[in-house]
Amino acid sequence: MTTADQRIHFGGDYNPEQWPEEVWAEDTRLMKEAGVTMVTAGIFSWARVEPRPGEYDFGWFDRVMDNLGDAGIRVCLATMTASPPPWLSRLHPEVLPETEDGRRKWPGGRQHYCPSSPVYREYATRLVERLATRYADHPALDTWHVGNEYGCHTRQCYCDVSAADFRRWLRERYGTVQALNYAWSTAFWSQRYDTFDEVLPPRLAPTFANPAQQLDYWRFGDDALRQCYLAEYEVLRRVTPGVPITTNLMPHHKPVDAFAWAEHQDVMSLDHYQDPYDPRTHLPAAYNFDLMRSAREGQPWMLLEQAPSAVNWRARNSPKKPGTMRLWSWQAVAQGADAVLYFQWRQSRGGAEKYHSAMVPHAGTGTRVFREVSDLGRELASVPDIAGTRSRANVALLTDWNSWWALELDSHPSSALDQSAINRAHHQALFDAGVACDIVPPHRVLDRYQLVVVPNLYLLSEDNAARLAAYVERGGHLVVSFFSGIVDTCDRVHLGGYPAPLRRLLGLRIEEFWPLAEGETLSVHGELNGSADLWSEAIDLEGAEAVAVFGDGELAGRPAVTRHAYGEGTAWYIGTRLDPAALRTLMDRAREAAGVAPVLHGLPEGVQATVRQGEDGRRFLFLLNHGTSDATVELPEPMRDRLRPGTGDTTAVPLPPRGVAVLQPTDHFPGALT
Repeated sequence: MTTADQRIHFGGDYNPEQWPEEVWAEDTRLMKEAGVTMVTAGIFSWARVEPRPGEYDFGWFDRVMDNLGDAGIRVCLATMTASPPPWLSRLHPEVLPETEDGRRKWPGGRQHYCPSSPVYREYATRLVERLATRYADHPALDTWHVGNEYGCHTRQCYCDVSAADFRRWLRERYGTVQALNYAWSTAFWSQRYDTFDEVLPPRLAPTFANPAQQLDYWRFGDDALRQCYLAEYEVLRRVTPGVPITTNLMPHHKPVDAFAWAEHQDVMSLDHYQDPYDPRTHLPAAYNFDLMRSAREGQPWMLLEQAPSAVNWRARNSPKKPGTMRLWSWQAVAQGADAVLYFQWRQSRGGAEKYHSAMVPHAGTGTRVFREVSDLGRELASVPDIAGTRSRANVALLTDWNSWWALELDSHPSSALDQSAINRAHHQALFDAGVACDIVPPHRVLDRYQLVVVPNLYLLSEDNAARLAAYVERGGHLVVSFFSGIVDTCDRVHLGGYPAPLRRLLGLRIEEFWPLAEGETLSVHGELNGSADLWSEAIDLEGAEAVAVFGDGELAGRPAVTRHAYGEGTAWYIGTRLDPAALRTLMDRAREAAGVAPVLHGLPEGVQATVRQGEDGRRFLFLLNHGTSDATVELPEPMRDRLRPGTGDTTAVPLPPRGVAVLQPTDHFPGALT
């Protein structure tokens, strides 16, 4: 996203090919009325611009780009490759993906391509070359949008093309088949390979497939999708070297390692659809927004898709209550977004998403949705100086896609472990306390953080374990939760007693895992009291002290939560899943011991507070009321609400349910983030 016109960009997906050309002039007129500054265009235009192989019709799209440019609207231009035209699979059926049981996925939806297909990549990059060359110097071009929601519908392909690509990938990773056999523990169940040619994807098997093979296929699947992206990226970088490049990721999306993809994006982009039926839907949103901001170390990111009101793809699709769209849009900005866009501009008349809301609904502009959208556009335009500012956190939450893929494989002590849910539970304990949090990979430099939280790193390399130990030894504070540090990068158990690479750091040994039955709970008491479910462990202390013990069950009296002084720092361990209140108590104690304060003390329940700061010292305090009751937030000094000009300075901010305030202190904000 360019910085020449510094502002919070506002707009949505624009699909003019769905409408007669006479509608286009009205589109740009209404966009200006609604405060639109940017649209994404061309996402699903491949079949229209290349109706037959090698025959291009860009004339109509030239007029679209010119109309937008003349209206002063910037374009995040898609590469049009997300949905191949029907002629491609007719001529080359080998591009179609297959499931693990050998069923072919056919055209009729979208993403009907095998990520490993060289034929798909050849046709896609040929189109991108034409597109980039044609619009390289167009004044409306702002950013490139490669593909769309990679891995949304075709997460992995198991066809023969993918099998050959997998074998190539394995040769590059391991070098020799002997190294592969060692990494995959193929001595078990007579799985030894004599040549790479014998290796297949983990297709449907009579029973559990080799877990290391499954883990590598997750890695390979992510890499195959990324190679599709990079093939287009390289064309764009060569033809338009000064234009930023992005692609829209999905929320904490298992097939796509956001940290690996972040290295190849100029700005992170996210599609996020909160659920109006869920009163706590802002919590997973907060997690994903923090992840996007952290993936490129605090750089502002783009909310590339959200819904103005209802979606079409849940079992039941509620519209957003008045004010909800505004609240959730400002939540993204409060957590680092410099663009708020929607799917889509004009609601489709036909097709699978005709009941998905749009900025211009079926009922037209005389609607609540269009009024709310236009009001938000004006609000965002009134605070252009927010753009480019950043958030700073003193707490890091560690997560790792390799560990996620390994944790949720089959034949484990429990199949109920959900990486995303585990992460969000720990993040919620910080969010509810009003504490800013970065979400980072375990190889990120940790020294600037006062507290590091590890919800689960089932897979942990010796190197990353040593980094955690060094962080604590130098005075850091660490919280680690259950079933962490168990296997290496090949899903082989670290020997020497669980969790072998963390035993000295945590000051304990785990003899056995005791996963709990569905619905079973245990009491926990000591310095904190509450209940636990899902998981427990038989912990023997080796220098750590018990903070809380199990009150009942086979492990009654055994440690449930521990604390260990290590070097100059402290390492906490949670050997079970605590109830939310007990986890919040523990996290509060750990962060207080680490000297981590909330953004504001005494926040009313349901109110979120965040800070963004510019290099020039300007600061913005965001207050958002996600609760159902009126709230008043006391400020440490007089501030002015930028969304309510003319109201003067105040030290108390009233917030109705779904209320938003964007405050600027007269001089500076003396909160925890200074």
